[in-house]
Amino acid sequence: MSEQKYESKIQSIPAPVAQIYPVLSNLNNLNRVKDMLPADKVSDLEISEDVIKMKVDGLGQKVAIRIVERIDNDTIKFGLDNVPMDVHFWIQLKEVSSADTRVKLTVKADIPMFFRMMLESKIQKGLDDAAIMLTQFPYSQWS
Repeated sequence: MSEQKYESKIQSIPAPVAQIYPVLSNLNNLNRVKDMLPADKVSDLEISEDVIKMKVDGLGQKVAIRIVERIDNDTIKFGLDNVPMDVHFWIQLKEVSSADTRVKLTVKADIPMFFRMMLESKIQKGLDDAAIMLTQFPYSQWS
């Protein structure tokens, strides 16, 4: 296996990084949007400041998404536990102006060759959709 890297398209969030970073770097804020998760795919959700645990349809066991590093107003790095491959991802923020912060999501994963062709387009679409979703949060109300 070889590690593959996937990156979302860069999106623009109409807010300063000082409003965005505190929201994204505290996973408790996901409680505000947990009702948007598909109930048929995700269940038994537990959220804390640094970890999200959930059962994901098809994996059979509880998966954990854990913040492993925070770089103030810049990057939030995550790791996944209890998944059948090594996966890391991060959110990068770059303030262009007080009303324009760019966001990009990156995933690095060791995906077996057999599954790579089936998963690549889904990973790319998921990253792009997630980046767009991050542009729609009301950061000024949440910070």
